[in-house]
Amino acid sequence: MGRKWNNIKTKKASKDANTSRIYAKFGVEIYVAAKKGEPDPESNRALKVVLERAKTYNVPRAIIDRALEKAKGSGDDNYSELRYEGFGPNGSMVIVDTLTNNVNRTAADVRSAFNKNGGSMGVNGSVAYMFDATAVFGITGKSADDVIELLLEADADVRDVFEEEEAVIVYAAPDQFHAVQEAFRNAGITEFTVAEIIMLPQTYVTLPEDAQAQFEKLVDALEDLEDVQQVYHNVELEE
Repeated sequence: MGRKWNNIKTKKASKDANTSRIYAKFGVEIYVAAKKGEPDPESNRALKVVLERAKTYNVPRAIIDRALEKAKGSGDDNYSELRYEGFGPNGSMVIVDTLTNNVNRTAADVRSAFNKNGGSMGVNGSVAYMFDATAVFGITGKSADDVIELLLEADADVRDVFEEEEAVIVYAAPDQFHAVQEAFRNAGITEFTVAEIIMLPQTYVTLPEDAQAQFEKLVDALEDLEDVQQVYHNVELEE
């Protein structure tokens, strides 16, 4: 299980390196989630998940408030949620989630990023079947046994709990995100190193050094695209 968490950490650290870009993407994601329902996280669960994830990325309150105010007011930007699937070097698998107000631009940009970095676009469903939507939480200051006990007491349904480098990681079904979060909050745990719903690969592949370098360029190129919100893959990245 540690291999999976290491990939999440690597992905998050990569994102932390370009905060202005990440904050802008969160602004769009918060706006879209708020427009789907009430701009109130207590009544809009999708918004609540986004805001919890934004907290782990230290998104400034001003950016969050601006997106919420836009959703409450006259903001009429229309965004489509689109998922692209493809392959990287050596048959590695990649999922790209986007929010876009220009579908043609986004499709062309994503395809170009694949083609220029040793990858290729796949058809819908060609990759996603090898991933599972998963709620993931990371906390510090507790042991795995402590976490298992509090989750059992709260009757929260989780898939796995394990320790990895001074953190305890919890995997659960996506529909258990709020139940697990509430169980932690009731136990006085309100700070998470990670709290989001991801696409977790069922198996991982290891690439030779040259292929991994090319793969990392592909991921960087995709994450640099304005409309790309998340990139998931099944590569075991070597540090």
